[in-house]
Formats: sequence, C-alpha cells, structure tokens
Amino acid sequence: MSSTTCLDCPDVALPAAAKWPAVVSLALGVFGLVTAEFLPASLLTAMAADLSITEGVAGQTVTATALIGAMAAPSIPLLTRRIDRKIVMILLTLLLVLSNALAATADSLWTLLVARVMLGVALGGFWSMAAALAMRLVPEHQFARAMSLILTGVSVATVCAAPIGAWMGELWGWRSAFIAAGVVSLITLVSQLFTLPSLPPIANPNLRVLGELLTRPGVRMALLAVLLLISGHFAGFTYIRPLMENVTQLSVGAISAILLGYGIGGFFGNFVGGYIAGRSERYAIVFGGTLIALLAASLLLAGHSAIVTAIAIILWGFAFGAFPVGFQIWIARAAPDQAEGAGGLLVAAFQVAIATGAIGGGLLVDNIGALGGPIFAVVTMTLGTFLALRYGPRPASDDVENELASEQVSNG
Repeated sequence: MSSTTCLDCPDVALPAAAKWPAVVSLALGVFGLVTAEFLPASLLTAMAADLSITEGVAGQTVTATALIGAMAAPSIPLLTRRIDRKIVMILLTLLLVLSNALAATADSLWTLLVARVMLGVALGGFWSMAAALAMRLVPEHQFARAMSLILTGVSVATVCAAPIGAWMGELWGWRSAFIAAGVVSLITLVSQLFTLPSLPPIANPNLRVLGELLTRPGVRMALLAVLLLISGHFAGFTYIRPLMENVTQLSVGAISAILLGYGIGGFFGNFVGGYIAGRSERYAIVFGGTLIALLAASLLLAGHSAIVTAIAIILWGFAFGAFPVGFQIWIARAAPDQAEGAGGLLVAAFQVAIATGAIGGGLLVDNIGALGGPIFAVVTMTLGTFLALRYGPRPASDDVENELASEQVSNG
C-alpha cells in the first residue's frame, strides 16, 4: 500500500463527498483477509493432527498463501487494468469466501493448500489496490482518515483472529474457525455489492515501472530489511502454539489468553509505532526489531517459564506494531515519484518474507523442536535491525549534520 496523496496522482478524480460506507466495506475486507491469513497460527496443532501431517508441514499453508500473495500483489493490477475496480474487488472477495469454504471442508493437505492459494490471490490483489481505491472514495483531506479506518481492520483481526480461533478450535474443532471466517467474508461481499461505486480503471500500470524501482538503492534496502525482519517475526509467530504446548506446556485456555494478549499488544503497538515513525521511521523499525530479537532470545533461554513466555509473546505483538507504518514511510521516501508501484513491491516483499519465515521456521521446528522458530527470529531480526539502523532513512537535519561533519573531517 501507498501513503501517497492525490497530489501525486493528478489523474485521480476526487469525489465531492466521502463515501464512508464503501470505505467501511474495504475495512471489512481487510479484517476478513487478515483473519483468514493468520488462523493457522492458532490452529496448527489441531490441523496437523486431523490431516495426519507434521506441524512443520501444516505451517506451509501459511507459506502457500504468502507466496501466491507475493505474486498476486504486482500482477493483479496489471492483469485487470481494463476492468472496473468494483468488479475486481468483488471477485477478490468471492475468492475469499470460496477459500474459507474449501478450508472448512478440506480432507487432505492438498485441498487445504488449494484453499490457501485462493486466499493468497485475494490477499495480494486486495492490498495492491486498497490505497488507490480509498483515494477515489474520499476527498484528499480525508484520505489519511480513510486509510486509518481501513487499517483498523488489521488491528481488530490481530486482536481477534488468534485467540478466537484457538478458542473455537478447542470447542468445536479447527474447521469451525474457518466457517466463522467464511460468514465474515460473506457479509463483506454483500456490503461491497451495495456500497462500492463503479470505479473504472484510470491507470495503466506496467512492468517497466516495477523494474526501474528495483534499480534504486533505497528501495532495495527497504525490501531487504522487510525480508529479514518480517521473516523473523513469522518464523516465531507461525509456530508459537507448538512452543507454548510442547515447551511451556500450557493449557488451551492459557494459550488463548496469551494470544489475546498478543493481539491487544499489537493493537497498541500500532499507535506507538505510528508515533515513533512520525518522528523517524528508521527508529520505529529499529525499536521493533531490537525488542523482538530480545524477546525471542528470552524464549530460548526461559521458554519453559509460563510467566516469561506470556510476557514475551504479549510484548512481541506490541513490538511488531512498529513495523507496518515504518516500512510504508520508508518505501514512500525511497520512491516518492512512484509511491504506488513501490507500495506494490512492499506488499510482495512482505508476502515473500512471510513464506520464508514459515519455511525456515518449519524446517527448524521439525528437526530441532519448537524452539526452532525463536532461533530463526533471533538471527534474522538482528541482521535486519542492523540493516535498518545503517541504511534506513534519516531526517533532513541528520543529513545536514552528517554533511557538516564530513566537511570538517575533509578540512581538518
């Protein structure tokens, strides 16, 4: 997604009045997509047992969604560039409905993977166009408010998906959580049918722009930092339930409570991360990366302790909240003239990082046990944090100070 304003997009026809019901329907879409994406993290053990596969293999359902989402994010706008955006969004939401229905009735790993591939297409396509659509639904001065409302769907899903999924899975089986997600997606589909206006395509995206963006050092550093930090987060998050069950040996009730704390931590972390990023996106990213690296290390050293594990996981959710805003600002500064194209690359990098974390964490979990996820997280978080500290964007005042220092050294 891009945080660019309509001043950067002179071909966008701004509405005279905000279409808030349509914006709410996009927020519902975000909530449904993020909920479906993260459900496996709270249901991994039950899914693996029911389908007779290992937990590491079950974790690859997250990988499938992420990899397809990474490909869909830049390609869906290209493939649908002549189709009304309302029709495209409805088709993507219909894919979400079908994905949840197929997941709820899956009797094998392959059926579940097909469902998760469908989710990946919906996820990548939605995120690649969400900001551009919001820009066409509200006047320019209300764009930031509209994006905040849409991103509220992420925060609410972060709070609800994992704990409610674990709770429902324990009471009625893991499939019940996907049935509930399917009901939410149906409500979203109906709301979009009635609230989204016709939005004829106005841009003509192409591969040349994306290729040119990848030649810019600032863009490449931002994407590399995403790959390291987000893969580390998801290596730990995807396999957090096996750790709580096998290492900490917590009950399902305790696991659900801790996952709820994780979600609440992430909700407040979004606000703190936004506050820090408003002053320096580099500091926001470094803050989140440093804290998660320390928390993952604490799980390695004292993961058997229920208190340490609970505090670490809750704070982990809080720390992750610093990443989204920080990375969005970084990528926009790296390519202010092509903010939307750079935003598409950011979405793709996020999805590749999710897949990398799920694969790497799964291999370690299957080979060395439930602490494999935190091991992966410590390494990649440390590397990503140093990268962001060294190459992340700095305020203009810092650049001036650096230039003056360089001149003093040269004159000295």
